[in-house]
Amino acid sequence: MRKFTHTVLTIALLAMTTFVFAGGQQEAGADKAKEAKLVYVNWEEGVAYTHLVKAILEDEMGYDVTITAADVGPAYASVAAGDYDAFMEAWLPGLHATYMAELGDDLVDLAVIYEGAESGLVVPQYMADDGVTAVSDLRDPEVFDKLDGKITGIDAGAGVMITTGEKAMPAYGLDEMGYELVTSSGPAMMAALDTAVVNNEYIVVTGWQPHSMFGYYDLVLLDQDEEQIWGTDDIHIIGRVGLKDEKPELAQFFDNMELSTSEVGSLIVAISESNLSTLEAAREWKDANRDVWGDWVPAN
Repeated sequence: MRKFTHTVLTIALLAMTTFVFAGGQQEAGADKAKEAKLVYVNWEEGVAYTHLVKAILEDEMGYDVTITAADVGPAYASVAAGDYDAFMEAWLPGLHATYMAELGDDLVDLAVIYEGAESGLVVPQYMADDGVTAVSDLRDPEVFDKLDGKITGIDAGAGVMITTGEKAMPAYGLDEMGYELVTSSGPAMMAALDTAVVNNEYIVVTGWQPHSMFGYYDLVLLDQDEEQIWGTDDIHIIGRVGLKDEKPELAQFFDNMELSTSEVGSLIVAISESNLSTLEAAREWKDANRDVWGDWVPAN
């Protein structure tokens, strides 16, 4: 399985403009209404459909599209500051509530593109067969030892990481047990999961749906048998203030977007298993699946 690898930029880099200068002056004549600057997180579903969006906007609508990967906090901040047009993967109302509470006055909700996203702690089916089916089961000393006291996570600013570290671990006594929430990345977490499953080893990861992990492996989302920590979210696209007025066609395109679980899964797998670049694989999928996205393009 080919891994998604993208550069994660700091907020300082995100704040830099991408205007083209000639002799110290901005290049004249550029149609700013036909430019789109999008920021996304290195989570495979967002990587996949952000590259799909780039392909559609460029190929079908004549846009000049810049896409940039970043951690969650800088992504929100860059859009709130007006440096980027939209953040492509806001999990609301739950996982990203903190960011919206802090920056929401400088953001607009453009669209819900996926409904019913779930997150939590995930284990392989063979662990569930051994009796590890709920979060509280992680307190079993034997389970703790087999896991080496580790929960494998992703990037530190992700909502599932904040919820796991600040809420779930204290609520379920996992911090008292001595569990460590290991920060990594989406691709690194998938690599660790792959190694564990191949070797039939115990592992618990911070996981979510939609995600290809549930297609590649037989996995179980642990029951929240004591306190309900993770809820169900929808995936939104969040824009900068003024976008709807300045770029109404782009805003309408986002408002028209909608993806099902099977569509997201098909796109992710197509990119993961392709020998092409992420963009070219997304473009290939686009060309074969016009029925999915055809209605996203606003009528002239």
